[in-house]
Amino acid sequence: MNKVALLIGGNQGDRRALIRQAAEMIRQDIGSVVLASRVYESKPWGHFGEVTPQNFLNQALLVETELTAHQVLEEALLIEAILGRLRPQTPGVAIHAVAELPKRVYQSRPMDIDIIFYNDEVINTPGLTVPHPCMHQRRFVLEPLAEIIPDYRHPVLQKTVKELLYEV
Repeated sequence: MNKVALLIGGNQGDRRALIRQAAEMIRQDIGSVVLASRVYESKPWGHFGEVTPQNFLNQALLVETELTAHQVLEEALLIEAILGRLRPQTPGVAIHAVAELPKRVYQSRPMDIDIIFYNDEVINTPGLTVPHPCMHQRRFVLEPLAEIIPDYRHPVLQKTVKELLYEV
């Protein structure tokens, strides 16, 4: 059985209801949610242009699944779309990689599902990078993760989630 750490959340619509819906859809389509953090509220991270968006709500989930990392990504993207997420298409760029474009202007969204860790694997393929490449810089990722897997060791940085949170 594979273990995948996900961060779910958004800043549009009924944010709490959308988190509950996403968690239920993850249970149905990805696997068993074995641990869930409380829901955290945070200010938007990154550049949103002229508009000041609503705060985000986020929750970390540890899920046991029989799916591969790429299958988890496919299911996560489908869940996001069902819950109202619209992703811009950039020619030649995989959907999941759009978030990593230079000088990215972030957009508000009803749901975002990020794969933070998948077992202890390091994956770097077009469209999927695991561990999530920016997770160690983002308090809104590390706080909920530290609640559920504080002693998990980042397979590249070789620091625990708790240590990474302390450094942010």
